Amino acid sequence: MSKGSGSGKGLSHFNAAGKAIMVDVSSKIDTNREAVATGKISMSAEAFEHVSRGEVEKGDVLGVARIAGIMAAKKVDDLIPLAHPLPISSVNISFQLNESEKSIAIKAEIGVSGKTGVEMEALTAVSITALTIYDMCKAVDKSMVIEDIRLLKKTGGKSGNYYRKNSE
Repeated sequence: MSKGSGSGKGLSHFNAAGKAIMVDVSSKIDTNREAVATGKISMSAEAFEHVSRGEVEKGDVLGVARIAGIMAAKKVDDLIPLAHPLPISSVNISFQLNESEKSIAIKAEIGVSGKTGVEMEALTAVSITALTIYDMCKAVDKSMVIEDIRLLKKTGGKSGNYYRKNSE
């Protein structure tokens, strides 16, 4: 069985022949791992007012988006071909409404005790949360912009911790 390097040097999802593989993590020990990702969705003043007042016809936008983000974090291995299924132990999706920018910042914090990290779960949770907000508000504003989805930190595992410089 081919093993990816998993060392953080080079691309671990390719074997020596350059073929895509799922990295073999069977020899790794379980460690506590966390990842935090953020993103933002900007919208018209009208859409922002509807969301902030809870007046969107489809229902509680942020409540539904939070559930969508949690569900997405648990389904990453169904969406990203070489991702491992993980026993997610915690998911927290939070929002910060910015009145002056007419935007909603999204933050996903994911935890697991496992053999591989949860960066993809955090990034996917933010992405699907933002897409859910878009879906629920598109009747009012189709020009919304989803942007700046990024990993802020990841802890645990052999490769050590990562903290984005200049992150909020």
